Formats: sequence, structure tokens, C-alpha cells
Amino acid sequence: MNIFKRAWVRYVLHRHAIPHSLWLETAKNLAFLQGLTAVEKTRLRELSTLFLHGKHFVGAQGLELSPAMRVAIAVQACLPVLGLGFQYLSGWTDVIVYPSAFRVNRDLPDAAGVVHHEEQVLVGESWSRGPLIVSWAEVGQDASAHHPGHNVVIHEIAHKLDFLNGRMNGYPPLHAGMPIPKWTEALNNAYQHLVTRIEHHHHTGIDPYAASSPAEFFAVTSEYFFCAPETLHTCFPEVYQQLQLYYRQDPLLRQHKH
Repeated sequence: MNIFKRAWVRYVLHRHAIPHSLWLETAKNLAFLQGLTAVEKTRLRELSTLFLHGKHFVGAQGLELSPAMRVAIAVQACLPVLGLGFQYLSGWTDVIVYPSAFRVNRDLPDAAGVVHHEEQVLVGESWSRGPLIVSWAEVGQDASAHHPGHNVVIHEIAHKLDFLNGRMNGYPPLHAGMPIPKWTEALNNAYQHLVTRIEHHHHTGIDPYAASSPAEFFAVTSEYFFCAPETLHTCFPEVYQQLQLYYRQDPLLRQHKH
């Protein structure tokens, strides 16, 4: 980070810091933040401050976004990059928040190349340079302890990270010291195992939506990694290990300390 960038970051953190009371209230309401150390919470607050200042929030369909809503989304968007850095969230600006699930119309080709017009109902969406789009109803539901392993914001941020390699395929740019064969073997084996269990109508352990594609597998397992780490570790320990190396975090250790 050059001297001008550092000066800008210091300025933003000083002038636009998240109010202490609002930060405490947000952290208290997000169960999966409870095991963070004081240092990690401070870092997450700084990243969330930069996110709020650098991203443009838009409430869709007349939704009024309160400061608490913005902070809740920012915190969850920044948790995956706590060990990576804010630069991993660069290259896009808008955060669009719908009141609830939203409809999109798409022209999608089938396996034969024939294009079909489809209407889909979504709770979140993202792509490389486009906006982060989420349903506030889903965000609120995910924050509760009654919805373990589900987090639409983390899911869409995982897609953003996945896209950093140029394609959304469940293979984000890996760090030095992370052998590509180990990553592909761990995630491919787990993905195929999940697909097979679904085909045989067996219990999957995690959301079966993860079997939709390798990209969705990465996004869904990222949700579990942060919000239900014990479940992911039990079902797919090798995947947990790879995500631990990639995200440079260990939510399972946090959970046990808490």
C-alpha cells in the first residue's frame, strides 16, 4: 500500500468510523462473530468502515436502508476477507438490497444450445464487476442462530472471490504455499460425493444446493465455514482445511474458545 493509500485509509477510519454503540449492537446480533478476538473485531470494524465508505448502497423497491442495516451487511461482507485484505473486494461498487426475494428474467441456453427464457426468484446475486445484490429478509434470517450454515452475504462474496480468477468455477486465486492439486482434489472429491448422495436420496449434511455446480459448492461451503464450521468439518474435513488455508481463518477454533 503506497503512502497516499495509507493516508486515505487513516482518514476514512478516523472521520467515518462506525459508531461504537452501533458496532456493539451489530456484533451482538451476529452469532458467528462471538468467537472473534479483540484484535480480529477491531480489524473487522476497520474493514467494515472502509466498505461502508467505498460502496454505494441502494435500497430497491422503496426499501429504506438504516445505518444498522448497512453495517450488518458490511460486517458480513468483510468477514471473509478478514485475513485477506480489503483489496479483495475492489473492482465493484454497488450494493443493492431488496426487501425480500426478487425476480429476474434470463435467457439461458440448454445443453443443446437452445435458448430458453426463464424467470428466477433469487435471494442473492453477484458477478465479477457487477453489484452485490441481496434480500434483506434473507440477511435478517441468516443472522439468527436458527439458520445455521446459511448466509447470503457471505455466499455472494465467495462468488466475488471466485471470480478473481476470471471465471466463477469454484477455484479462486490460491495463495503461495497452497498446492493446486490439493485444493482441486479436496473440493472435487467432496463435490462428487455430495452429488452421489443426492442421486441416491441420502442425507447430505449440508445444503444440497451446493451440488448445483463447483462454483455453488465453493460458495455454500464458505457459508458453512464461517457460520457452521463444525458441520462442515464433520462432513468434509479436507474442504474445511483448504478453506482455512484460503481464508486464513479458523472459525472452528474460535467456536471452541467461545
